[in-house]
Amino acid sequence: MSAAAFFDLDRTLLRRSSALALAPAFRRHGIITRRMMVEAAAWQFLFMLRGASHTAVRRAAEDGLILLRGHTPDEMRELVAESMETVLRPLVYAQSLDLVERHRERGEPVYIVSAALQEIVQAIADDLGFDGALGTVCEVVDGTYTGTAIRALHAQAKADCIRALDHDLNASTAYSDSHTDVPFLEAVGHPVAVNPDRKLRKIAAERGWPVEEFRRAP
Repeated sequence: MSAAAFFDLDRTLLRRSSALALAPAFRRHGIITRRMMVEAAAWQFLFMLRGASHTAVRRAAEDGLILLRGHTPDEMRELVAESMETVLRPLVYAQSLDLVERHRERGEPVYIVSAALQEIVQAIADDLGFDGALGTVCEVVDGTYTGTAIRALHAQAKADCIRALDHDLNASTAYSDSHTDVPFLEAVGHPVAVNPDRKLRKIAAERGWPVEEFRRAP
């Protein structure tokens, strides 16, 4: 088994929440309203200021899936594709891409692991040249989303998901910004806190985990 590198998406690989960055596209496609955009921006501000609990992250993810009812995976892929060049790529930290290259040079596959919708995570991973993508999977019936999660990928579920892969986790590396991802970081031999929230910064200091501060755009 080979080692691998696992990157959280929001505020680790990207400078902000992928869902918030895609909010204007969601509105154009009729998935959310303008009021929802404002509420999402306010929630994101509080998240960055104070962090969020496991319960808050889970509820936000569940609420997001409910909004997808009646929409299709193809519509979601189209939405991400049209936003990739002008919205998402400019948000990618250059330091993250540098680390991706270092892991590749060592022969280590690189993955994005995120609570974001699988179609979003996969599209970003494909565009940036990652080897794999693990995200939240929403049930699809008769070609449209039902709003129910088949696999909600946050907290402990992230750790369980990477353990199911055929990699040597003791030799692997994981990167995340949030204390809610502590189980994910604990699952590998080389956890790294990236732009950590206050709780994760404290945990990293107590456990001697490396801390990275990303600032540069691509």
